[in-house]
Amino acid sequence: MATPPSSFELVAQDGEARRGRLHLRHGTVQTPGFMPVGTYAAVKGLMEGELRELGADIVLSNTFHLICRPGADLIKRLGGLHRFMGWDGPILTDSGGFQVFSLAHRRKMDADGVTFRNPLNGDAIRMTPESTLQAQIDLGVDVAMVLDECPALPSTTSAMKKSLERTHAWAARAREVPRDPETGPAVFGIVQGGLDADLRGASIEALTALDFDGYAIGGLSVGEASEDMYRMVRFAAPRLPARKTRYLMGVGYPEDIIEAVAAGVDLFDCVLPTRNARNGNLFTSRGRLVIKHSAWHEDDGPVDEDCGCAACARYSRAYMRHLFLTGEMLGRRLYTIHNLFQYQRLMRRIRASIEAGTFAELLAWARTRDDRGRPPSAMRWPDAPPMPAPAGT
Repeated sequence: MATPPSSFELVAQDGEARRGRLHLRHGTVQTPGFMPVGTYAAVKGLMEGELRELGADIVLSNTFHLICRPGADLIKRLGGLHRFMGWDGPILTDSGGFQVFSLAHRRKMDADGVTFRNPLNGDAIRMTPESTLQAQIDLGVDVAMVLDECPALPSTTSAMKKSLERTHAWAARAREVPRDPETGPAVFGIVQGGLDADLRGASIEALTALDFDGYAIGGLSVGEASEDMYRMVRFAAPRLPARKTRYLMGVGYPEDIIEAVAAGVDLFDCVLPTRNARNGNLFTSRGRLVIKHSAWHEDDGPVDEDCGCAACARYSRAYMRHLFLTGEMLGRRLYTIHNLFQYQRLMRRIRASIEAGTFAELLAWARTRDDRGRPPSAMRWPDAPPMPAPAGT
């Protein structure tokens, strides 16, 4: 009998929060887990060995952008995406559904698929549910996402229903694309429905009937209020199959991740840690810190005393600020290393707390934070409560 391309193993549970392992062809992903985003087959500024040292065991790339450049066919000829980018661990590729949302001015959509104008050269790119999944098969990734429509919020109920019908029809078509039963990839369906619980429930029913390898919650973190997002995640996650991976797309801030774990989500991705790093906004155990602020001009302490990353072990806030003000590329690399270390450390603490039955303490900490969703502050963070120590320390 062929070995399936993915399987989810539940290790421990604390309330709805789940500690598990997602077994894939190129390795095992510890969950809850965070995927650094390497849109163009690279996490900006870092080599694959550095990602491993930071604790990443899976990365995310984007099918749409790889089709635009250099092309899925070229990557296939060069041995697949793992060989192309020098990463031997699991890779998940987004399908391009978010680009259907974010590049509305560059696309034309119909029942069969969507046509984009390549943002690099203006050439027409046609994406259908079948071609999008086939491109991900050609890339040789571990997890492929179906093509979906991510509608804008707010939208009328009639517009949301029409969008949902298209997403479900495309999912059914993608499900029929032939795959090798052993090499896969695993295919995840994407639950849509905006902020309407009835539509989310209908989407879960339609997609679970197709028996995907895992399920994503999409269409959130697109401008809605945090509490609206939490309400939908709390509704959707527990209704997804217990023995399948649950993935919340494009989220988010550490507090948002903890709230979603509390609802039963297993997997996350977001550009926040790397994008904020490039702008000098650093995540710490006490909140977000703006490194260019004059408060750090003569500060000899590390960015975060409770951090074990290479940047905090070697360099002061004053030096990190100096790198930002002088535009040194070393600064951007160090900020990225720091932020991704913070995210991976957060996930390790979440997993440890679920195993120890103390996840409620971490959730309480997240709910006492006063910087949720706000612009980073240079001065507030030293007075904020530190992250709880991991269980057993």
